[in-house]
Amino acid sequence: MGRVIAIANQKGGVGKTTTAINLSAALAEAGKQTLTIDIDPQGNTTSGLGVDKHHLDCTIYDLILGECSIEESVIVTDYDNLYLIPSNVDLAGAEIELIGIQDKEFIVKKAVEQIRDDYDFIIIDCPPSLNMLTINAMTTADTVLVPIQCEYYALEGLSQLIHTINLVKERLNPDLNMEGVVFTMYDARTNLSLQVVENVKNNLHQKIYKTIIPRNVRLAEAPSHGLPITVYDTKSAGAESYRLLAQEVMNRQEE
Repeated sequence: MGRVIAIANQKGGVGKTTTAINLSAALAEAGKQTLTIDIDPQGNTTSGLGVDKHHLDCTIYDLILGECSIEESVIVTDYDNLYLIPSNVDLAGAEIELIGIQDKEFIVKKAVEQIRDDYDFIIIDCPPSLNMLTINAMTTADTVLVPIQCEYYALEGLSQLIHTINLVKERLNPDLNMEGVVFTMYDARTNLSLQVVENVKNNLHQKIYKTIIPRNVRLAEAPSHGLPITVYDTKSAGAESYRLLAQEVMNRQEE
């Protein structure tokens, strides 16, 4: 049975989509059958995996509205073991369309249950807000992975996110747990990055991944080429970091 990890942080620009793309790619590279679900209307995970988000027959939006089956919405990517349920701007209207629909918090969960056994990992990229799409991701997921940028306001909003995770656990998904925190955009040349890491470790009683994702030019360039970093520059510091993160994620599953 596949393990479902939602990647969430309501703060934008923290490396959430970068982590969704590259963790998925690194898991697939390690031989794990991996499905990535893009549940962000910006569709950046979709285009970052080389899929044209403007010409899609079936997206997560169609799936949520019941206009296609989950099997129909899965795209085979150009990479071995890696599959995608894509997203585009159409999804922005989903919130309004779901008004009055019963059990709207569980639409994605019900769909994913049908194919969960086909994959080792299902990675969900959430939008940068705590809305109904994020709630759907959290009711579907086993755990939530939170990327935190190594910057001054890193802890701001994190308590709100943890509060949301706890509410979902209490009311909608008792099996939901905090996967842990992963630091992104780490700059070894600045004291600030180091201070943020120490600050979070001291203040946050959560699991923190040992792997820290560096601020890396190649990592920033990769999405514009529609390639994960493991393909775009396989020997870069960014690629190595995401491989290490994938290894940690796999080790946690075995535990």
